[in-house]
Amino acid sequence: MDKLIRHILTSRVYEAAIETPLDTAEQLSRRTGNKVLLKREDMQPVFSFKIRGAYNKIAHLTAEECARGIITASAGNHAQGVAFSAMKLGIRAVIVMPLTTPDIKVNAVKNFGAEVILHGDNYSDAAEQCLYLKDKYDMTSVHPFDDELVIAGQGTIAVEILRQCPEKPDRIFVPIGGGGLISGIAAYVKAISPDTLVIGVEPVDSNAMARSLEAGHRVVLDSVGIFADGVAVKKVGSLTYGLCRRFVDDIILVDTDEICSAIKSIYQDTRTIVEPAGALGVAGLVKYVKTRGITGETLVAVNSGANMNFERLSYVAERAQMGEKHEALFAVTIPEEPGALKRFCLDIVKERNITELNYRLSSREKAHILVGLGIRDEQERHTFALQMTQSGFVNSDLTDNELAKTHVRHMVGGRSLETDNEVLYRFWFPERSGALRTFLDAMSQSWNISVFHYRIQGGEYGSVLIGLEIPPEDDHKLNRFLNRLGYRYLKETDNEAYRLFM
Repeated sequence: MDKLIRHILTSRVYEAAIETPLDTAEQLSRRTGNKVLLKREDMQPVFSFKIRGAYNKIAHLTAEECARGIITASAGNHAQGVAFSAMKLGIRAVIVMPLTTPDIKVNAVKNFGAEVILHGDNYSDAAEQCLYLKDKYDMTSVHPFDDELVIAGQGTIAVEILRQCPEKPDRIFVPIGGGGLISGIAAYVKAISPDTLVIGVEPVDSNAMARSLEAGHRVVLDSVGIFADGVAVKKVGSLTYGLCRRFVDDIILVDTDEICSAIKSIYQDTRTIVEPAGALGVAGLVKYVKTRGITGETLVAVNSGANMNFERLSYVAERAQMGEKHEALFAVTIPEEPGALKRFCLDIVKERNITELNYRLSSREKAHILVGLGIRDEQERHTFALQMTQSGFVNSDLTDNELAKTHVRHMVGGRSLETDNEVLYRFWFPERSGALRTFLDAMSQSWNISVFHYRIQGGEYGSVLIGLEIPPEDDHKLNRFLNRLGYRYLKETDNEAYRLFM
């Protein structure tokens, strides 16, 4: 503990990084009934806190370690922090990045003078290649989070927060990926202001630290979410796990909609667009306040980065309304008769704002509609469902149905009478050329594709919905195919949205 605090206080981060402001978020403060402050790490030279830890580690290397050159694996912010630091210190840097890394990130690393090697479809593949090259060429490795000097560099954020905050912060909300950021912040905060609570924030589908702390040992996730790619880590660090066990007070999990809502909230207060991982602190803060009934406190959220892909903005805008609980999505069954749709809109929806309406004839007796509705809060969502039921309209709330929100709302069409033994799967394809060809090459030639829908999410992976006609006797072949393919997938054949609209 004392050693880590000394490392934090003697860090060399300010040779490369800046002291970022702690800004008051006026709108978030009014909305939550607390004083909300944003630690603006999105304003660093590489638009991310990662420069702190990377530079502090590299600046402390020996002359012999520097002469061998440095190497790391990263899909984004750590890569830019290492490349920037190496350029400033005049050291050769090699960055291994997945083939799926967007060009904007690859080019940013190259612009800092680093050599980029593209390998594999994900961070794990790149990390393996990085280890191989490190040993082959005897280079010096710079780990993205599980290193004492990296953790100390990130801990300088806590020094600034406690100095800049006009009063002692009650709670600090920190994104968690591998755990380097929160470990440095929590260790320093507990040494200087032990009554301040440090709350970690993770996506529900990338919750390696929460799972590890619950289990009492480090766990390895089978898969990680694709949206908040900056924190998509299957296994947290050994050092960071130990520090989080000692110093982190709580962890809260947030979903994609809540992250998108946080991105919008940060934009409204700062006119800055942060990346999904960068918005985790605010997403967790908002959810924590709502679920715990916190008022009148001083709350700090760390905006950890702003390396947002422009192509992702449409997806964020689409999902933000649901994250704010201002839009609901329902499947409604109406009689297939003249005037039924008009009666539903005039008598049930009334003055509420319809955000979208998809209609498909189901039979001569009934039709299914998929309707998006503007709402004030969660209570109105439940009230509307009850009103529909009382008026004789069978309905299902699909607001939390990921298949409906990502795919079905864009492709309502109805089931073909010609399909036999159809199964539906959602895949996450790496955003690189040849991903679909790999899928088709591995698939049995006797299987027919009956549904196909692709949604770009502006990240390293795209969401793909595929329906296949599979004879019952081929079930074992299907399982072998799915396991051999290597892409993350989820079976959706029993999903209500699929049953009603496809």
